Amino acid sequence: MSKRKSSSVSDKPHKLARPEEDVHHSDEEDPLLSREMLSAGEVVSDAGIVESITLKNFMCHSLLGPFTFGSNVNFVVGNNGSGKSAVLTALIVALGGNAQATNRGLSLKGFVKQGESSADVSITLRNIGRDAYKPEVYGQAIIVDLRITREGLRTYKLRASSGQLVSNKKEELLSILDNFNIQVNNPVSVLTQEMSKYFLHSRGEGDKYKFFMKATQLEQMREDFVYIKTTKHVTEEKVQQHSECLKDLKRKFLEKEERYKSLSSLDEMHSKLEELRKQMAWALVAELEKESEPMKEKLQSGRRDTEKYDGRVEEWKKKVMEAEEKHRQIQERLEGITQQVQELQPKSAELKAEVQRQNTCLKSSEITVHRCRANLRDLEKDKVQLSTRLNDLKLSISQTTGAESQARMDRMEQIQAELENHTHHISTLGQQIDQYEHACGRAKEEQGRMRKEHEVLQRSIEANRRNLQTMESSRSNRLRRFGEHMPALLSAIQEAHKRGQFRHKPRGPMGFLISLKDPELALAVEVCLKGQLQAFTCDNHEDEKVLQGLMARVFPSGRRPAIITSTFLPTVHDTRRRAVNHPEYPSVLQALEIEDPVVANCLIDQRGIESILLIKNRTDARRVMLSKNPPQNCSQAFSKDGDQIFTNRIYTAEQTRANYLSGDVEEEIRHLQREMENQKGQANRFQQQMRKLDEDIKQNEGLLRRTHIEQKMTNDKATKLRLELTDLKNVEEPQSEDLRPLEEDLQEIVTKISSKRAEYEEARTQMAELKASYEKAEQEHKQHKEQISTIAEEADSVKEELNKTDQEVMKCKHHKKHYDEKRSGHLGNIQTLEANLASKEQELQTSVAKATEICPERLEVRRTPRSLDTEISRLKVKITTQQEQQGDREEVVRQYKEALENYNKMAQQMKQFNSFIKSLDSVMNRRLQVYTDLRRFLSARCKYYFDSMLAQRGYTGSMTFNHKNETLSISVQPGQGNKADLSDMRTLSGGERSFSTVCFVLSLWAITEAPFRCLDEFDVYMDMVNRRISMDMLLKVAAGQRYRQFIFLTPQSMGSLPVSKIIRIIRLKDPDRGNNDAQRGQEEEQ
Repeated sequence: MSKRKSSSVSDKPHKLARPEEDVHHSDEEDPLLSREMLSAGEVVSDAGIVESITLKNFMCHSLLGPFTFGSNVNFVVGNNGSGKSAVLTALIVALGGNAQATNRGLSLKGFVKQGESSADVSITLRNIGRDAYKPEVYGQAIIVDLRITREGLRTYKLRASSGQLVSNKKEELLSILDNFNIQVNNPVSVLTQEMSKYFLHSRGEGDKYKFFMKATQLEQMREDFVYIKTTKHVTEEKVQQHSECLKDLKRKFLEKEERYKSLSSLDEMHSKLEELRKQMAWALVAELEKESEPMKEKLQSGRRDTEKYDGRVEEWKKKVMEAEEKHRQIQERLEGITQQVQELQPKSAELKAEVQRQNTCLKSSEITVHRCRANLRDLEKDKVQLSTRLNDLKLSISQTTGAESQARMDRMEQIQAELENHTHHISTLGQQIDQYEHACGRAKEEQGRMRKEHEVLQRSIEANRRNLQTMESSRSNRLRRFGEHMPALLSAIQEAHKRGQFRHKPRGPMGFLISLKDPELALAVEVCLKGQLQAFTCDNHEDEKVLQGLMARVFPSGRRPAIITSTFLPTVHDTRRRAVNHPEYPSVLQALEIEDPVVANCLIDQRGIESILLIKNRTDARRVMLSKNPPQNCSQAFSKDGDQIFTNRIYTAEQTRANYLSGDVEEEIRHLQREMENQKGQANRFQQQMRKLDEDIKQNEGLLRRTHIEQKMTNDKATKLRLELTDLKNVEEPQSEDLRPLEEDLQEIVTKISSKRAEYEEARTQMAELKASYEKAEQEHKQHKEQISTIAEEADSVKEELNKTDQEVMKCKHHKKHYDEKRSGHLGNIQTLEANLASKEQELQTSVAKATEICPERLEVRRTPRSLDTEISRLKVKITTQQEQQGDREEVVRQYKEALENYNKMAQQMKQFNSFIKSLDSVMNRRLQVYTDLRRFLSARCKYYFDSMLAQRGYTGSMTFNHKNETLSISVQPGQGNKADLSDMRTLSGGERSFSTVCFVLSLWAITEAPFRCLDEFDVYMDMVNRRISMDMLLKVAAGQRYRQFIFLTPQSMGSLPVSKIIRIIRLKDPDRGNNDAQRGQEEEQ
């Protein structure tokens, strides 16, 4: 909808379509009112009146206005829903009123049109005349812009007449309203439809009284008086409290004053103490001068003794040189003898080696002779035994009979048959034992294998349990993935860094400081970096020691993270020359996001991540790395499954999941839970199988024990049979033809004896030859050794002489050292004496300076410092005692002044408070009297104007104020006053009550001040006669108050109004029920 400005009839036609003129007048038009309206010229109204208003998205209207109001009388007419009440509501809200005051809503957000985010209201107030507000800033008009948001927030923008923003603070708006005396919450200034209805239908006299008090602002004055009275009571209570404090302060002041006056006795003691201190200063100087005299004499004596010590040192120095020369000559002689011995040593070693070789050969020959002798002795024994056996056999052949031989043969056959049966049974039992042992062995082997697998499974379950705990705790803290103690370690590092224990704060763990660009490569990167993920890096070894100490405290047991020491650099290494660059696959360095250059440099130095490729597919990784031309600078590659591929070998990863770098924690937790459930089920199956194997082993071991027992019993039976069979065989006599082998053996032994005896003789001859050679070599070695011994004896005498010379050198050096030390000690004593004397002289100078500072003229003091110190101490004790009784002088003076100041200050405050209360009582009494007089005066004026207004209609009435009970009784009689009794307003008809209300409002207008007044549907219950009379009354009042602005809202057409320049009628179009957007109103001036 297009926007049009309201205009008067004098506006040019081409700017605004000529509105419809209302030329119909009432037949009963008051000629006097018409003359007053016609004779009215241009109205110069006071500052604060409303010049225009514009509404946007306010209540149910998209756009209303801008409406230009006249300076005196304005009628806003229109049917219900056209926006009259919206204009009045916007006026109240925009000028600081609250939502409850409009009776149109509980909060401001209800004024925003449905579906819109905010509502805007713009009001222009006149700012001319002597009551103008900051005309040099705002000009001749003040524009108030209000915006209400959907949330109910209200913001203001106060602009000058030129449109320039001056302020956006509500305090500025309140100042403007106070300056213009605009009271939108006062029902006399703005009487809304709901307030009018409430007043018309109100049955309580107290409500009317409250209405009167609020309209005349007497209610505000009374509240101010109540507040002042409350403040007065609070002040009186404070005065009562301060009066008690004043008594205490006066008592303390008198005590401090008495102590202050008693300080004069201390001055004499302080003067005496000062004199004693001066004497003490010069007494110390005299004492130091006496102490320095003996030190000077001792120093002179010590300097004379220095020459004597120098002579003794030179004497023993010469003796040391002579002894060392003699020692050198003997040393040369000994070296010559040693040279001769060294020249003879090689030949002695050769002779000794020859003796050892000959001795070895001799020993070997002796062993051969002993062995031959033993063999010969054994053969002789065998010859004797075999000869005896032959003789015995020949004798037994002749004594044996045939019957006994047949019985032994039968028994031997029987035993042989039983032995075969037992042997077969033993073989069967042996096979069973082998089977049982094999079964037990296989079961135990299987049990051991399963036990190992179970242990591995338990370790895996425990590791997964720890990983699960770590993952669950890492939901809130990702650091816990790297160990449960890691957050505590980082906190300890942070605290140590704050305390300055680190030159550079260590970085770590490495895995926490890196992130993956592609989450699928988590396992590959984790297998590649391994232990570096939990490692820390330090800049120097001192920081490393501090970090080790923190780790020892945080990690009480178990593995600790590794520490890598490398200098921290601010930038990442330049790896362009040695890095691998592949068009399809990234390196580890390229696949990681590392913000800290220290961490990146550490991984480059320690792992070479710039030369390691990451290839997701295992087949592609093998193809790239195992080809004839692998990528340049590529040392190895990893697949997403963790396989490590070199150019000549491949390693499969044992790890199947990423523990530290995985992104989805919940998925990892679910995977670990599923894996632990499967492992627990597998562990249960292992336990069942191991129990079954235990049962099988126990069963087989029982069978094996029973079979072993049965085998042992059978073996025992077979052994007995074998022994019996052996006995029977031994009883059997050999036949004569069986003696021939024995005779042959005897002949063979005789031949061996002859051969062995010849060998023995040859060995004895060789041993004799070797013994002669050994003795010869030993004799030569002995002679050579004696020659060396003779030379060594000569060396011993030279060594003895050398030892004596050495002792003489040591003795001379000892004496020289002794005198050197004594001379050094003597020189040290002299230096100490010189230092002590210098210190004493320095102390003397310092003491003289201090004494001069204390007392410029030197005093001749006969007393010792000790006696002076005793008297000073005694005097100090006396002064201290008196000060303890009286207090420190400065403290006493300070307390006295402070007590005096506090007392005077409190007394002055009490005087001011009493004067304030007295003045307040006087002012309050005067103002209460003025308030009472003003209330009585306003009540009388209100009665007068009310009677005058009623008389214009021919009514009579009375208005009775009861200020004590706070009631207002209004009685109106619509006839002649003498013909009918006065009756309450509740007995009147609707029109009569509305007319009475208008009279009451006009009487209140007459006794109150405001730049503009608004009435909403004031004539809603009036008949035509009362409406005409009320309208005439309103227009007369308006004609008599040209400096005020009147805004009347009515659904009537107002066609009967007289034509006047002071009257402006603003007609609002009827609402379009098919469209939510309200139409802009039109203005018509008459």
